[in-house]
Amino acid sequence: MTIIEPFRIKSVEAIKFTTREQRELRLREAGYNVFLLRAEDVLIDLLTDSGTGAMSSAQWGALMQGDESYAGSRSFYRFRDVVADLTGFTHIIPTHQGRAAERILFHTILTPGDIVPNNSHFDTTRANIEVEEAEALDLVIPEGRIPSLVHPFKGNVDLEALDHLLTERGDRVPLVMVTVTNNSGGGQPVSLENLRGVRALCDKFHKPLFLDACRFAENAWFIKTREAGQSHRSPKEIAKEMFSLADGCTMSAKKDGLANIGGFLAMNDDRWAENARNLLILTEGFPTYGGLAGYDLEAIARGLEEVVEEPYLQYRIRSTAYLGEKLLAAGVPIIQPPGGHAIYIDARAMLPHIPPLQYPGIACVNALYLEGGVRGVEIGTVMFGLHHDGRETPAAMDLVRLAIPRRVYTQSHIDFVAEVVAAVGSRRAALGGYRMTHAPKVLRHFTAKFEPV
Repeated sequence: MTIIEPFRIKSVEAIKFTTREQRELRLREAGYNVFLLRAEDVLIDLLTDSGTGAMSSAQWGALMQGDESYAGSRSFYRFRDVVADLTGFTHIIPTHQGRAAERILFHTILTPGDIVPNNSHFDTTRANIEVEEAEALDLVIPEGRIPSLVHPFKGNVDLEALDHLLTERGDRVPLVMVTVTNNSGGGQPVSLENLRGVRALCDKFHKPLFLDACRFAENAWFIKTREAGQSHRSPKEIAKEMFSLADGCTMSAKKDGLANIGGFLAMNDDRWAENARNLLILTEGFPTYGGLAGYDLEAIARGLEEVVEEPYLQYRIRSTAYLGEKLLAAGVPIIQPPGGHAIYIDARAMLPHIPPLQYPGIACVNALYLEGGVRGVEIGTVMFGLHHDGRETPAAMDLVRLAIPRRVYTQSHIDFVAEVVAAVGSRRAALGGYRMTHAPKVLRHFTAKFEPV
């Protein structure tokens, strides 16, 4: 039976059509970096699912309830209670987005030479660790590094590798992190069994466990539908168990908070929380607003309630898989199985004639924009190939992420995206690589510029 969108559309926004000649000009003006395009020149924007979703009528109504008091607003307590009920954590600290939570956490607990293991760190997480002169170490299972391999939980942590790290260098590890779902690895989920295994190792070595929880609800749905013995449970029940296995989390509410801005840092440790709040006051705002308006807190609170509803999650995961199936049928290599929030084209496999240091992901991203005005994002050697000591090496994978905003695009939009990708795939041999002409030292993919080789 067809899985329909579990909502009705009450407001629409016009999108702008451009010609190929116009797109060629715009891309050249942007230094061949789609981050630098004007959004109005993009037809279907799959750059990110972060903050780009459509809020529900209930969320828009909640905005009118926003209490904009500087300290102790009613909206904060509504937000706090929803987050505490979901996560069970003692200290709930609002931030303007997820990277602010990461910055506050890592700046207050890390010292140079520390190691933070994770299944796979995403870009801002890694950058906020490395700016403290610590090491962000990826310990995803080997299956998670093989794009074409089908495995139900490719985001799982390699427990043997984590055990070895904590045995040999545990004195340098202040905490362990797990990203759910694993964004850098294709939006792949982590099983409850694996999280329990990580928890057991953290208990054995007396290490706190934090989740990067921005897509916790999607991860819970995968557990419900893929892990033995979980199908009878609700996504919220599974999510609450996930959080119960951790000591804290960072969260971008721009993903599974279904909001356009916001996030939080949550934890149980009183001392860490006090240090975090002190830095929050210095850089974000008072602890009861954390850089957010009261109406933002209201929207997040309502979004966290909506995101664990089964009809929404069933539609969300199925609509992403639909795009993946279309691309596989067209012969385009992707990370399999499809992730929760995005489809990841394996640009290295699609464009084997382009060396990693000529950025096959950038070549693919630019071709998609030129072909049909579709904007994706490179997740590969540009994003992850630059080491903190200045060396550039190929990343583990060269991917192109097509991140699907929540409740924004319909099936016909997704069909169009599939047609554009298939058209690019049909003439892949004609695509060439790029060289980088400008790049900052940190998070270079956001503002780097390129030129064709």
